Amino acid sequence: MTTVKGPGIFLAQFMGDAAPFNSLESICKWAKSIGFVGVQIPSWDGRLIDLQKAAESKTYCDEIKGIINGCGLEITELSSHLQGQLVAVNPAYDALFDGFAPEAYRNNPKARTEWAVQQLKYAAIASKNLGLTAHATFSGALLWHTVYPWPQRPAGLVETGFNELAKRWLPILNHFDEQGVDLCYEIHPGEDLHDGVSYEMFLEKANNHSRACLLYDPSHFVLQCLDYLTYIDYYHERIKMFHVKDAEFNPTGKQGVYGGYQNWIDRAGRFRSLGDGQVDFKGIFSKLAGYDYKGWAVMEWECAIKHPEEGAKEGSVFIKDHIIRVTERAFDDFANTGSNEKFNRTVLGLE
Repeated sequence: MTTVKGPGIFLAQFMGDAAPFNSLESICKWAKSIGFVGVQIPSWDGRLIDLQKAAESKTYCDEIKGIINGCGLEITELSSHLQGQLVAVNPAYDALFDGFAPEAYRNNPKARTEWAVQQLKYAAIASKNLGLTAHATFSGALLWHTVYPWPQRPAGLVETGFNELAKRWLPILNHFDEQGVDLCYEIHPGEDLHDGVSYEMFLEKANNHSRACLLYDPSHFVLQCLDYLTYIDYYHERIKMFHVKDAEFNPTGKQGVYGGYQNWIDRAGRFRSLGDGQVDFKGIFSKLAGYDYKGWAVMEWECAIKHPEEGAKEGSVFIKDHIIRVTERAFDDFANTGSNEKFNRTVLGLE
């Protein structure tokens, strides 16, 4: 077994225009000051990293690592959630997702997709240059608007959608394989890969690609009423990343899973700061330790109530308190009487 690394923090939700949240060095110093030892870098934020430059220059990557290491931190992974979303966008969402791409690629879905694919390829090389072995992203969605269909889905629609999704991602997965980096899909509502069944459908179409791995985030499963502990039993071999994020689901006589078009504060299902929700993190950390998870525990803060800085301070302690320092020996070794084949046969009455 391996002791989980952490606590880490995903910086995406904390970046801003005011210090210390407006530059790589200042936000890293802040993260270190409140107890974190790792940072997950959103690759779309130029204040933190120039993704193309990181793919083209090992020297630049060494400079980035130097800044982060100089603050007493490590890079846990890079993230390309926004770019990954744009690999597959149903036209119904074109206008909403255009803002994820540079202005030059907006109102041009074909060019936008090509840009997104190139971004993922840059991310693979940049990850290798930074000495990382896993990368976080979204799958994008061609079928999400049919998740609860009326009228019914035409026959073969789902198969056509997953065939196309795999066709778009296979060259990217192959590129990640060439760099020795696992591509970890965050299984998430709004994506075609939003639960175990949809992930398996994609995996089948992608020829069970060894690099098509998982970012495990239990908060998204609480909101779907999915058994997030048994999920680990099914997919632990593919789980290479872990977002530590809390959530709660409190259905009423008026509202359930779909949220009734309400803002986050008024939804039955909502994300919470660590320790304020319903996720069984003791169970999760125990299972990950038992299955020899070798990655990081990275806090992703999303909460409709608590201030992010308070959530971060509490979150670093929360993760640290939940990381299990795994044992190197069995608890009953003190009673070990030794054995050999002859002795074992005697115990079984065979001698």
